[in-house]
Amino acid sequence: MGSAFRCSLIFSSASSDYRPVALTPVVMKCFERLVCQHIRASLPPTLDPHQFAYRTNRSTEDAITIALHTALSHLEHRGSYVRMLFLDFSSAFNHIIPEILVQKLSHLGLSTPICLWIKDFLTNRPQSVRLGPHLSSTITLSTGSPQGCVLSPLLFTLYTSDCSPTHLSNIIIKFADDTTVVGLISRGDELDYRDEVNRLTEWCSVNNLQLNTTKTKELILDFRKGRADPAPLYIHGNCVERVHSMRFLGVQISDDLSWTANTTAVVKKAQQHLHFLRVPRRNNLEERLLVTFYRATIESILTYGITTWYAGCSAADRKVLQRVINTAQKITGCSLPSLEIIANSRYLSRAGNIIKDYSHPSNQLFELLPSGRRYRSHKTRTNRFRDSFFPRAITIASYHYINAAILYISYLLLFEYLRLFYCTFLFYIYIYYCILHQGSGTPMSLYPVQ
Repeated sequence: MGSAFRCSLIFSSASSDYRPVALTPVVMKCFERLVCQHIRASLPPTLDPHQFAYRTNRSTEDAITIALHTALSHLEHRGSYVRMLFLDFSSAFNHIIPEILVQKLSHLGLSTPICLWIKDFLTNRPQSVRLGPHLSSTITLSTGSPQGCVLSPLLFTLYTSDCSPTHLSNIIIKFADDTTVVGLISRGDELDYRDEVNRLTEWCSVNNLQLNTTKTKELILDFRKGRADPAPLYIHGNCVERVHSMRFLGVQISDDLSWTANTTAVVKKAQQHLHFLRVPRRNNLEERLLVTFYRATIESILTYGITTWYAGCSAADRKVLQRVINTAQKITGCSLPSLEIIANSRYLSRAGNIIKDYSHPSNQLFELLPSGRRYRSHKTRTNRFRDSFFPRAITIASYHYINAAILYISYLLLFEYLRLFYCTFLFYIYIYYCILHQGSGTPMSLYPVQ
């Protein structure tokens, strides 16, 4: 492959613009997209089911809800607790080894020409810097997957596809390079969890991925009475910092599983955007455009990840959130949907998407009862589990299913009543016709004689 297809000029106007971003020519981007489609078609849909990035019908909400569901369902057992390790990689895309990637692609069943083409695409990439009239010497890079390329996200997910848990008591949730280990601890036995972390660090060393232990955090969910603090966790000799609240894929999770911290962050960010709604209002922008602007700038903030946290919010948190919507209503001068209405519609929409997608890792949680009229509910001991996504979504989906069935039966009954009324009406007309023509000698028929 010629070097002209591997590099493109980056125009930077400020010193902050100089970062390792790769821009390939437009022709190469089109070819990359074709290769990307070919690779996706060659892979099984169940490959690395807990990788939720760059996939159809997958989102950050799926990653968050599955992590929380795994933790909450385990916390239903007495004497149990959960340790969540949020790993941080240092420039993960830039540390991919093409030779290792090609071996993994070959094991996944990709053809040899495709593997060799990808290896050639990732190696011997020229790079230089121009500052005014001066041009630096060209260096050649043969590691990493260039950020900004069409293929890079897919190649990274395939590079980490073999990063899977060894023990059944652990689960590894991935969204691109955001990796979270959820360790389910019973009776204080942490051997499997610590062994999982050690194996993961060894896997990172073998695959040339560097863990940033300074930014790696741990969150412990423990509701046992009289509990003692678990022993600290060490990675490469460095103690992992234990936090009481962690921002996980845009949602703030607290160790008490309350959503006050997340609500505070959401409300603060939404209130800052109310100013941008007042400006077009002062300029007499029509209401329809104001509502569109509100949905794009404020409602999108209020409803991000809403299916993961809204049902578990306290009444005080919901009141604070609704106050932002009330302020927006006064600014726009028209009615806006409440968060409860939006949340219920999102619950039903997400449940429907999961039910239709048999490759989704949560599809098996929606199990129809033998009657076929509703879904099997989860047994919940605590309110925090009952108010999580899957128990709530199953309840709403079953309610919607029953309502749809009732509506269908009502239509059938109405049709049957109308048919019966029509037949009865015709019968009485026929009797009346017979009485009127009795003895007249005319044929007693409602149809004209040919």
